[in-house]
Amino acid sequence: MKIYRLTWLLLLIVTACTHKKNDETPSQSTGLFTRHITFDGADRRYAIYIPKNLPDQNVPLVFELHGGGIYIEDMTGQSGHKTPFKLWMKVADTAKFIVIYPEGLNGAYNKPTWNDCRGDCIVSSDADDVGFIEKLMDITAAQYHIDPNRIYVSGLSNGGFMAQRMGIERGNKIAAIASIVAAKPAVSDCSAPVRPIPVLFMNGTDDNHMPYNGGLLSNPPNPDHGTVLSTPETINYWTQFNQTDTIPIYTTFPDLDPDDGGIVEKYKYPNGTNQTEVVFYKVNGGGHAAPSIREQYAPLFEQYFNKQNHDIEMVFEVWKFFKDKRLP
Repeated sequence: MKIYRLTWLLLLIVTACTHKKNDETPSQSTGLFTRHITFDGADRRYAIYIPKNLPDQNVPLVFELHGGGIYIEDMTGQSGHKTPFKLWMKVADTAKFIVIYPEGLNGAYNKPTWNDCRGDCIVSSDADDVGFIEKLMDITAAQYHIDPNRIYVSGLSNGGFMAQRMGIERGNKIAAIASIVAAKPAVSDCSAPVRPIPVLFMNGTDDNHMPYNGGLLSNPPNPDHGTVLSTPETINYWTQFNQTDTIPIYTTFPDLDPDDGGIVEKYKYPNGTNQTEVVFYKVNGGGHAAPSIREQYAPLFEQYFNKQNHDIEMVFEVWKFFKDKRLP
């Protein structure tokens, strides 16, 4: 999310990124590439991962959106630090789909941001990020065999808010969204969603930057970063909009790490309009971090962002949610 000064603290933990320009674009190439396009007069970067042995048929496309102040090298692991988000490439190798890590433009703190729906946030860029991501869909579809009914958007924090915006404004092109450590803005620049859409939320109850019970964002709370509804209010909004079952299917995950703050509970609200559903992962004791078993952050990270849960793998859970979703 747009917590830029805290991002600087993160940079004490990670190594500095060097932004090497890699403009290799042949559609037959496989691997991870950093590419550039000009959009609205600005140079925009994105990383794209093409797994080996893609089938000669349409494949899914997954977007993973960074948090405020995070560069795409931090998402892919190229900067050398722990990152759960690089696991999208591992899943893509097996399930055979393409992954894109777009990068936002600099905001008030001169770090990458997304222009999401928060109407009372003043520290983000005012870029047309919906148009940018939509342009990446078109470019990728022109180079590769993309299934237009299986395009998905996941994001963390500021990227989680942006994933919601994409689902709201481009739900006619996106099959499902996942919003990690983010909630519904209390003051929104977005109108109602264009259609019911499957949505997943994964929020920690001890998040000290995106308050589980709603209110001002950031740590300490800062009105410049906007306000959110509580996570229960957010889930209620989407279950009502999608007209899902009101009584969820409830499951819990094994407590693999007793020292990570608590267990993860899953609430699944199925049978919505056009087979939509709402899924909520309640990360008890979890902080402002994507849960991960394989990519565990350092203790210094947890001093500023609270506990990272180690009982589930966020990327794997999101893909389980995405993989059977298609546009109606």
